[in-house]
Amino acid sequence: MKKERKVQEFKDIKGIIYNSAKKYANNIAFIIKHQNNKKSTYENITYKTLLEQINNLGTKLFNMGYKNKRIAIIGRNKYEWALSHLTNLLGGIISIPLDKDLEIEELESSLIRSKADAFIFDEKYIEKIEKIKQRDNTEIKEYICMSKIEGYKDIKALTEEGRKLLEEGNKEYISAEIEENKMDILLFTSGTTSKSKAVMLSQKNIASNVYAMQKVEGIYETDSNLAFLPFHHIFGSTCMIMMLACGVRTSFPDGLRYVAQNLKEYEVSVFVGVPLLVEAIYNKVLKEIERQGKTKLIKIAINISNLLLKFHIDIRRKLFKQIIDNLGGKMRFVISGGAPLDPQVEKGFIDFGIHVAQGYGLTETAPVIAAENDFVTQIGSIGVPLENVTVEIINKDENGIGEIRVKGPNVMLGYYENEEETNKVLKDGWFYTGDLGYIDKEGCIFITGREKNMIVLKNGKKIFPEEIETLVNRIDLIEECMVFGMPDEIDKNDIKLSVKVVYNKDIVKEKHGDITEDEIKSIIWNRIKNEVNTTVPRYKHIMNMICTDKELIKTTTKKVKRNEEMKLLLNK
Repeated sequence: MKKERKVQEFKDIKGIIYNSAKKYANNIAFIIKHQNNKKSTYENITYKTLLEQINNLGTKLFNMGYKNKRIAIIGRNKYEWALSHLTNLLGGIISIPLDKDLEIEELESSLIRSKADAFIFDEKYIEKIEKIKQRDNTEIKEYICMSKIEGYKDIKALTEEGRKLLEEGNKEYISAEIEENKMDILLFTSGTTSKSKAVMLSQKNIASNVYAMQKVEGIYETDSNLAFLPFHHIFGSTCMIMMLACGVRTSFPDGLRYVAQNLKEYEVSVFVGVPLLVEAIYNKVLKEIERQGKTKLIKIAINISNLLLKFHIDIRRKLFKQIIDNLGGKMRFVISGGAPLDPQVEKGFIDFGIHVAQGYGLTETAPVIAAENDFVTQIGSIGVPLENVTVEIINKDENGIGEIRVKGPNVMLGYYENEEETNKVLKDGWFYTGDLGYIDKEGCIFITGREKNMIVLKNGKKIFPEEIETLVNRIDLIEECMVFGMPDEIDKNDIKLSVKVVYNKDIVKEKHGDITEDEIKSIIWNRIKNEVNTTVPRYKHIMNMICTDKELIKTTTKKVKRNEEMKLLLNK
């Protein structure tokens, strides 16, 4: 029987932040790196200071007339983004996090559709801001910059002005009551503007999800976290609040190229990422082992340590100290979500003594539905439902695979101004995910794929492309891939299982030297036949391959836009 972790439950985010400011007052909440003439200095924001700055900025925003209004935010992961979002939430201002990579038309459309009253922006996106201002199609009354820039109000100055107002006795913001069940966050799902839906989330949605995660995930005030997941994505912003609820220290990455450096720099112990990044970090470790000629030695060491584990002797972190040192030296917990994680990668990290938890959820569920945790780990699964979430598999086939539906306090209020789409997915309190999966005897959930991605052959056999993609992506020459069904040229009523692979030019050159496109294609095709087709039933064999070095079309959360890729393939 699992041990219960005692956690205080809050009905809203204001309660979470106030509790942490009291409980972890002098702990570091955020580290801000300042770069001056190639010299780095670090500014520590304590939990006490964080709450003070939230209240200062919020007091000024109320003073400017933004009580009960809507404020959009765009920018890179940085302290000012976190401060802006938390300030909105602690005052009941509707927060609208927007994707920093949106094109101007999509960004402008999102501002119009969300009816934003003000816009807080990162100076990096000033050109987009200027163009939107010139067009004057939105209802934005104020553009506020995250840093000092000519012609705009800035966060630091407004925070200071709010501090003075507070000292003068202005308590309107601090005393604001939070309605935990009303819309307080408006998030656009990834996709083009015409297709994206605006998800309405309440503070109770987020607070209930944070509470349920705290009950089972071992995250402590001694931990250090690198905020790599984009805050505009619900996984990133809820994780940020989760870290604050636990008293964790959060730092900000300098970019993808600097992840290894940042892991050491900030002594990161907890890393949350999407599978693409988690797998890239793991593959880098394997490449270094191979470069040093230690692959065989490491395999022997893993076998020995796993044998000792059966006798409750754990020497992994000592045995693989050099590997852990290459990950910053403190890494102990990796959380993966957003897409399926390759089971071999999960097992690989665990073999080295690093705990891995794979989770599952959607924007509409704020976001976590289920996860592996301190008490339940089943490699290849996405764990068990959070304690306040009910999961059911409906319309099961002969293998027990069906659609996943969920019910709980984390389920969204609905899609903003889109009753038709809301009614498609919300029925009698249940949210229908559109994902397919099954539950094993231990209660662990296994995702097999998206219902809309499923390939059905003429003989009725079903293929989940995600399953085959995991196998193809294990080939070291392949950067990424997409499995799809193409109409058979002979029998138009049947489908030929195909794959589009993106090869890694550097690894191809390193392994095979300067070779032609045809030679690259031949090598990869032979490896697919030998390493993929031989491991799956005949009906799942890949029969056709397209080879390229150009990246697949993706959303900003690194999910492949299958429909757009298919349009390209069918138009060729």
